[in-house]
Amino acid sequence: MVAIQITKAVFPAAGLGTRFLPATKASPKEMMPLVDKPLIQYVVEEAVSSGIEEVVLVTGRNKRAIEDHFDVAFELEEDLKAKGKHKLLSEVQRIANMVTFCYIRQKKALGLGHAVLTAKRVVGHEPFAVLLGDDIIDAETPALKQMMEVYKRYPATILAIQRVPKSQTKHYGIIDAKKIEDGVYLVKDLVEKPSPEEAPSNLAIIGRYILMPEIFACLENTRPGKGGEIQLTDGLRLLMEKQPIYAYEFDGIRHDAGDKLGFLKATVEFGLKNVEFGDAFRTYLKKLKL
Repeated sequence: MVAIQITKAVFPAAGLGTRFLPATKASPKEMMPLVDKPLIQYVVEEAVSSGIEEVVLVTGRNKRAIEDHFDVAFELEEDLKAKGKHKLLSEVQRIANMVTFCYIRQKKALGLGHAVLTAKRVVGHEPFAVLLGDDIIDAETPALKQMMEVYKRYPATILAIQRVPKSQTKHYGIIDAKKIEDGVYLVKDLVEKPSPEEAPSNLAIIGRYILMPEIFACLENTRPGKGGEIQLTDGLRLLMEKQPIYAYEFDGIRHDAGDKLGFLKATVEFGLKNVEFGDAFRTYLKKLKL
């Protein structure tokens, strides 16, 4: 099977962000600032650096700020131009022009699987990527680009995975898999949020996917689970009955920025790496009486 080039990426962003309430009561979780950029911009930049040409953002109520962020801001640009702030002007213009955006409204948050399914008409009959906006991966080579290299060798669905402590399996989809080369596994089964005693491994699925278009038919036939949600993991299990699914243990550091502690850790690490004030921030941290 020849690998078809992947040019589209779906970004599910219709969730309610309840883990960050009350901060996310009226503002999207995806727009929370990580140092000097909103969370979702880091992930969009990863997609663009990996060769993605069209981003499909699945949004919901109170998510208009995401659309505005990636749109042209005429008044702001004119103000920056008049004040001679050319560096900031260039950055603002770059954000609006980095990739083509398409927006789909998910009227009710019915699970990750349902969010992906809403993009069916836009994606069409071609493989595509899915990226979660609160999984920030700090990697020399973008995580999605690493996955695309694996996809060239194994043109099928690819799941990004990482090892987690056994006690944490209840927070993730966990795979049972056979290793076929360094970092690459053939998936035998997937279990959604198993207890440590029931988990088949400690290889957890995280927020990067390359999916074959047949996943849409599987999601249409996936029954709602807990809370009436359609789980992507359940759709993947149906897909696995028809075609192989692989998993890739990527190189990089993943930050769960959708979690308060994970967000704080990411803020510190990205702050320390900042070219403008990283050294001063490091000096400040060293002076703290911890």
